[in-house]
Amino acid sequence: MNYLQEEGFVLIGFGVVIIALLGLDLYVFNKEDHKVSTREALNWSIVWISIGLLFGLYVYLDLGLEKATQYYSAFLIEKALSVDNLFVFILIFRYFKVPDKYHHKVLFYGILGAIVMRAIFIFAGVKIISLTYLPTFFLGTLEVNVNVVMTLFGFFLLIAGIKSFRQEDDDESQDFSKSFGTRLIHKVFRVDPNYHGGKFFVKINGKRMATQLLVVVAVVEFTDLLFAVDSIPAIFAISDDPIILYTSNIFAILGLRALYFLLANSFDMFHYLKHGLSFILGFIGIKMILSSIYHLPSPISLSVVGGVLAISILFSLRKYQSEQA
Repeated sequence: MNYLQEEGFVLIGFGVVIIALLGLDLYVFNKEDHKVSTREALNWSIVWISIGLLFGLYVYLDLGLEKATQYYSAFLIEKALSVDNLFVFILIFRYFKVPDKYHHKVLFYGILGAIVMRAIFIFAGVKIISLTYLPTFFLGTLEVNVNVVMTLFGFFLLIAGIKSFRQEDDDESQDFSKSFGTRLIHKVFRVDPNYHGGKFFVKINGKRMATQLLVVVAVVEFTDLLFAVDSIPAIFAISDDPIILYTSNIFAILGLRALYFLLANSFDMFHYLKHGLSFILGFIGIKMILSSIYHLPSPISLSVVGGVLAISILFSLRKYQSEQA
């Protein structure tokens, strides 16, 4: 039996593996709240990225080059677009003055929420896309197969990429106290503006109150929800296989905590990265718009995304070095 194609079996097995990995991370390797060092973050980044890449090798051995290329393309796109979100997380932690030793805990629960949200978005999205194809027609000898949702997503990503490229970097002035996550927690619970040893709830004068740490988790979750609105449509341009999309997405976000701690120490070194990410959004948007008449092969998509990221990082590092000289 080709069990990678048996969706239910794969999802159960994949879920068990992910829960086991997260359990080891939280209850064995990071049992105590502590500040994550750059060395530790680097080691964990290598571990998580290696696991994701090895799963791609498994996809190649089981399903062949095309599916493996789709997996790696979706993995790289999610990883790349996540970097922009991590910069926002850095600003959130700075705004709420979250002690360094609690950053890992907040990001852990943020990723748990992301796993659930992405499952809903991806499987629902693939189903909706499959139901929104218009009847095939011809323009001369050219066969046209328009999908309404894919085309709308394409224009959405193209516009988002243009806006992101032209937008001034004013995130640092953002007031996260007005975030939906902040307002929701304050509406549902009484909130004490302290961290209380990393707890989410405490009793003060006999009254159960939420801590500031729960507020921060809610803000991170809501921010990730907004981020998914950009990143999930982008991977629909790569494949219509929900297993490929979901596994690549989850393996990409599992390593975000470790990557966060690396980026937090080099916040000013990636000046041109946002420009590169904007270009990637625009490229994927155009690919989705043109998908009704031409399918761009996955290896080309992978090469474009990887090349843009490499160039953005290279120019960013050169700019940073010239400013430090």
